[in-house]
Amino acid sequence: MHTLSRRTFLKTSAAGGGLLLGFRLPASLGAALVGPTAARDFAPNAFIRIDRDGAITLVMHKVEMGQGTYTSMPMLLAEELDVDLSQVRLEHAPPDDARYAEPLFGVQETGGSTSVRGNWEPLRRAGATARSMLVSAAAETWEVPASACRTAQGAVIHGPTGRSLLYGALVEHAANLSVPDNVALKDPKDFKLIGTPAKRLDTPDKVDGTAQFGIDVRLPGMKFAAVAACPVFGGTLASVDDAKTKALPGVQQVVRLADAVAVVADSTWVAKQGLAALDIRWDEGPNAQLSTADIVQQLAAASEKSGVVARKDGDVAGAMAGAAEKVAAIYELPFLAHATMEPVNCTVHVRPDACDIWVGTQVPTFTQTAAAKVTGLPKARVQVHNHLLGGGFGRRLEVDFITRAVQVAQQVTGPVQVLWSREEDIQHDMYRPYYYDRIAAGLDAQGKPIAWSHRVTGSSILGRVINQLFPKTLRVMRAAGVHQLVSMVRGLDLDAVEGAVEPPYALPNIRVEYVRQEPPGVPTAFWRGVGPTHNIFVVESFIDELAAAAKRDPLEYRRALLDGSPRAKAVLELAAERAGWGRPPAPGSGRGIALLHAFGSYVAQVADVAVSHQGDVRVRRVVCAVDCGSVVNPDIVKAQMESGIVFGITGALWGEITIKHGRVEQHNFHDYRMLRMSEAPAIEVHLVGSTEAPGGVGEPGTSAAMPAVTNAIFAATGRRIRRLPVKDQLRPA
Repeated sequence: MHTLSRRTFLKTSAAGGGLLLGFRLPASLGAALVGPTAARDFAPNAFIRIDRDGAITLVMHKVEMGQGTYTSMPMLLAEELDVDLSQVRLEHAPPDDARYAEPLFGVQETGGSTSVRGNWEPLRRAGATARSMLVSAAAETWEVPASACRTAQGAVIHGPTGRSLLYGALVEHAANLSVPDNVALKDPKDFKLIGTPAKRLDTPDKVDGTAQFGIDVRLPGMKFAAVAACPVFGGTLASVDDAKTKALPGVQQVVRLADAVAVVADSTWVAKQGLAALDIRWDEGPNAQLSTADIVQQLAAASEKSGVVARKDGDVAGAMAGAAEKVAAIYELPFLAHATMEPVNCTVHVRPDACDIWVGTQVPTFTQTAAAKVTGLPKARVQVHNHLLGGGFGRRLEVDFITRAVQVAQQVTGPVQVLWSREEDIQHDMYRPYYYDRIAAGLDAQGKPIAWSHRVTGSSILGRVINQLFPKTLRVMRAAGVHQLVSMVRGLDLDAVEGAVEPPYALPNIRVEYVRQEPPGVPTAFWRGVGPTHNIFVVESFIDELAAAAKRDPLEYRRALLDGSPRAKAVLELAAERAGWGRPPAPGSGRGIALLHAFGSYVAQVADVAVSHQGDVRVRRVVCAVDCGSVVNPDIVKAQMESGIVFGITGALWGEITIKHGRVEQHNFHDYRMLRMSEAPAIEVHLVGSTEAPGGVGEPGTSAAMPAVTNAIFAATGRRIRRLPVKDQLRPA
C-alpha cells in the first residue's frame, strides 16, 4: 500500500521570546487539502514550544481516548530532546490540516493505528533538531566547539568545564540560528526513554477526576439539550405537541429540526424529562419496512457478481480446476455500534459572527468544516476546543453529532450542551458495515492451498468520506499520491479489503475482489479496525477450515505456509509455545489460534474456550504475541492488546445491530451486550523484540481475537462459526 511521504522539514521562529519548532507537509499535499492560499503560505506547524522559563510544550495534534497517545508522543520528543518525560506538557492543537495532518493520511486525525507509525520519525527529528540548535546556542555563548557539549535533563553541559545552561536560558539565542539541514537521530542502543514502561501522563488526572472530557464542559450561562432523531433511517419530523413539555419547570425551549427534535433546559435531567413528555409524530419515509434480512439478501445477490480486483496473482481458475480438493464458504459479519463509555455529546455557542465548539473529537478539522457548513461562517470563525475522549473506536471520527449540535445551537441563545442518551447513541450510530464474503480454495494432494479466491461484499466507508469531504480534490490528491483516497476512483475501498489482500501465507494463485453494496439508509463508519476486523476473521477461520480438510493441526498447517514471512512465523510460534499448544485442553474446552498481518504489525493469539452443554461460551485465557516493530512504551502496547482482545471477544460473542421496520432493535447495554469484568479472560501479552519501523497496536488485538475464539469453539464442539456473533448459535435445538 502506498502512503504519503514521511519526509518533513523543520523551521524555527522567535515567538514570545521562545523557541518554536515545527514541520511542514509536502507542498502538493498542502495544496490538495487546504487550497492555493495555504499552498503559498505554508505557515509552520509548531509542535514544540520552549519558553524563557524552560517550559517545554508539545502541541498535540493527536487526541487521547485511552490508547496512550498522550504518553507515547511526548516520549518520542523527550527522547531526542534529552529531557525527562515529566518536563513535557501538552496542549491540544487547533484544527489545521496544513500543519497538523497525520503523515500517513494527509488529514488531521487520530485513528487507523497511525499515531506512532506516522510520527515515529517526525517527532524524534523535531526533538533532535531543537537539541542541536540549543547546543549550538550554548557553544556560541561559551565560545567553545559544539562537539564539546552534551545535553541532559533539559540543559546543555560543557564537558571539559562542567558549565551548564538550562534550555530556557538559550531559547532566544537558538531562535536566531539557522536550522540545520540534517541532524542525526539517536542510535536505538542509546535510547534512555523509548522502549521503557514509562508511566502514563494522563493517569493522575483521570484518577483524581480533574481530567476534562467533552461531557465535563461547563460554561457560564450554559443550557443543556436532549435530542431525539427519527427512529427510522431516512425519516423526518412530521409534528410535535410540546404542551406538556413546556409546562415542566426548567424547560426553556423545544427545537424542531428536519428529522429530529431537541428539548433545551437548565439541566440534562430536565431536558430528558421534557423529551419524554413530547408527543412526536414521525414521517417514517421510504425505509419503514427495512429489515436486516432485506440487507443480507441484497448483499448476497451483489456477492454473486464480479467485483473490482484488489489483488490478482497467478491463474486462480486454472489452479482451482486442477485442485485435488475444493473448499468454499460464505462468511457474514453484522452491523456493530461503537457504544463508547462517554455518550456522544457536543457543546456549541453560535453567534452571528463566530461559533465555538467544545467536544472530544478524532477529527478537529472535519469538525470545523462541518460547523462552518451549517452556520455559513468562514472556517476561520469556527473555533474547536478539543478534549479528552471517553472512548472513540472510530465513532468520533464522524461529525454527524457535531452537525446536530450546531443545528440545535443555532436556535439557542448562549452555549448549549447537546447530549445523546445511550439509547439515542446506539440507535443512531454510524455502524461497522455488514459484510458478506465468499471465499474458496483449491488444495493439492498434500492439502496445501494452490488456489485462493476471496470476494468481499459490503458498503464503502472511504467512498462516503471522500464524497462528503473531498469531492473537489480527488484530481489533486492523485497527483499528491494519496493512494487510499484515489483508489476509490476505480471503486476499490482499500480499507474494506485490508487483511484480505496481504495474508502472510504462501498462496501462489490468489484473487481478491471487492463489491460495493450500500445498505438502504444505514450509515456506516470505521469501527476499531474495520476492514481487518472482518477480513482477519474470514481468512483465519477459512485457514482453519483448510487445515481440517487436510486433516492437519491448525498450528502446523499455518507454519508450513509461512516460510516467506519470518515475522509472522515468529509470533505464531511464540504464542503457541507460551499457550502450551500441545497440551490437551480440558473436556468441553477447545484451543484456537489466529494470525494477523495488518496495520504494519504481526499478531498471533491463542484462545482457550469452554463451551457448556447449554451452548454458553466462556473465554478463559488468551495468549497474545506481538511484533509491532520498534516499541515506544511496552506497557502501552500490552494495554492496547488487552483492551483490543476484550473488545474483540465482545464483538465475536454478542456484538450485533439488527434492523426491523427500518429501525435499530437494540437500545442499551442490556440488549447490546458487553463483556463483563467477571467474564474477562486471563490475558498474557508477549512482545517480540524488533528494530523494524513501528506498526500500529490500537486495532490488531481486536481483529485477531475474533477468529482465535471461534476457532477454539470449533476445536471444542466441531461446530464451525461462519456468522458472527456466536450468541445463540450453540444452543441445543
